[in-house]
Order: sequence, then structure tokens, then C-alpha cells
Amino acid sequence: MAGDPARVIVFAGKGGVGKTTCAAATALKYSLHGLKTLVISTDATPSLAHIFEISPDAKPAGVKENLYFSELGIDEVKQMWDGKFGRDVYHVFSSFVDIDYPQFVDFMASMLPGMAEEFMVDYIRELSAGSDYQAIVWDTAPLGQTLALLGTPALLVRHLKMAPRIYTRLKAGAGTREPILDIIRRWEALSAVDIDFLRSGVDFNLVAIPEALAVNQLDGILAEMKIHGFNVSRLIVNNVVKDGDSVFLRKKAGQQAGYLGLIREKYSGLHVAELPLFPLEVKGLERLGKIAGYSDSFVGRGCKRKRDLPK
Repeated sequence: MAGDPARVIVFAGKGGVGKTTCAAATALKYSLHGLKTLVISTDATPSLAHIFEISPDAKPAGVKENLYFSELGIDEVKQMWDGKFGRDVYHVFSSFVDIDYPQFVDFMASMLPGMAEEFMVDYIRELSAGSDYQAIVWDTAPLGQTLALLGTPALLVRHLKMAPRIYTRLKAGAGTREPILDIIRRWEALSAVDIDFLRSGVDFNLVAIPEALAVNQLDGILAEMKIHGFNVSRLIVNNVVKDGDSVFLRKKAGQQAGYLGLIREKYSGLHVAELPLFPLEVKGLERLGKIAGYSDSFVGRGCKRKRDLPK
């Protein structure tokens, strides 16, 4: 319906399991159904440009009709920090520390784990509330980095409260005259909004592969996401051998069979989808289109209107 926020489809999981491939194929699928779609990566080592075989000269970059992609890096995070709280906090610290603003931003980003991820979440939340796109597909950083954002503002508040001698110097920003803890509390309030967005405004697809380490990590990943109220509705098992037409592939399929059986039994409460292992590297629209053909199993069928996106 007009005015509705874009639904955000998230692909999460450990590194190297195929999140980006799944995200790119899903975005292609939505664009082919006529939805103006943005696929966005917040991974520190993004590969969307490689998969789409495009060298972007702008963000977002156009891939084809209705399909755009963007890769957020540290430069974008610095701009977000500047637009939200950066200058306010800098005015305070620069009153007693001789540091220029770019150095200060680098310091904050390194001191506070999760800060970059939080501002990326906030950026995507604002995108979803706008009218530029009907679907946003989000290729996340490895899961541990994404979850690190949960404690960022509270960590800074605790740090300031534990340093009363410094706090007596942090009265207010030179430009805003706003007390530093008030600035941080605004940041905490924004964090709460962003966490609520992750809990209620996105669809989580967890991607894994049928190998021992990945399967053994699933319990921990799902438990941690449940603790924070993030609901995973779909589990995508990538690189499944479907045609064992060689000794190597038959052995590989036999090894995977045990893990696949365990996944189906243990996670029967989730929608479990399996994507086959492809013989060639997946890049370019033609090969992505083959994966998009399987994507009905994990993004829903006939997504022709915004209200038809997965709920």
C-alpha cells in the first residue's frame, strides 16, 4: 500500500556461507517482479560489485531496471556519525584533548565496537521508512559484528560514569551547550529505536552450509538472536550437493546427508530451504538468475506488490 515502509529482508550468518549470493539473487527476483529494489551490504569486505560484475561510480549503483546496490563502508559511517552526534561529542572532547575531527572519529570507531554497525542499521531503517524503494535486501556483516551494536551507547555511558574526573570537564559541547550525558542519552534512545527495528521491521534469513562447524554453530547463533528478540523465520542451507555424478561428489553428498538430516529434524520449527552447489562461481545476472529461480523457497512466491513481501 502507498506510504507503507519497505520491508527489509536480512541475510545473516557466519562469514563464507553465501549470504551475499543469496541476497543478490533475492534482490534480482524482486526486481523481476517489478519492485524497485535495493540490495545493500554492510560487510567490511563487500562483494556485491564483484557478484554483479559492476564497478560502481555512485552509491547506490544501478544494475538493471528496478535493481540497485550499495556497499556501505567506513566513509559512509563517518558521514552518519557526523550527521547524528559526531560534532556534538567532538566539541566536548576537543576542549581538553588536542585532536582534530577526523582523528577523533577514527578514535571513536575503534574504541566502541559496534558503532559502525549501529549507524548502518539506522541508515537502513531510515531508508525503509522512505519512499525510494519497495524492497530492501540487506547483506549483513558476519553475525558477531552485527550483534556488537547492542551495547555500544551503554558502554560509553558506563565509561563516562567510571571516569568522574574527566566527566567534570565534560560539561557541554561548545556549539550546542548540551551536557555530554544528554547527548549520549539521545544516542541511547536512537539505539533503542534501531533495535526495535531489527526486532519488528526486518525478516531474518539465516544462511549456513551443511558442514560440521557451521551446523555446530547454529544453536549458538539462534540462541543469541532469540535472547535479543530477533526472530529467524528461515534457515537457508547453501551449497547442497544434489547430483553426485562423480566419486568426489558422491562422497561429499554422503557427508552432507547426515548434517542435512540433523538440520531438518532439529530445526523443524523453521522454514528450511536448500540451495544446490553450482559448478561455476556465481556472478553476473545470468548465473544469479538461476539461484533466483530457487528463491521462491525462501522469499515467498509471487511477490508482485509490497504487501506480498514476506511477513
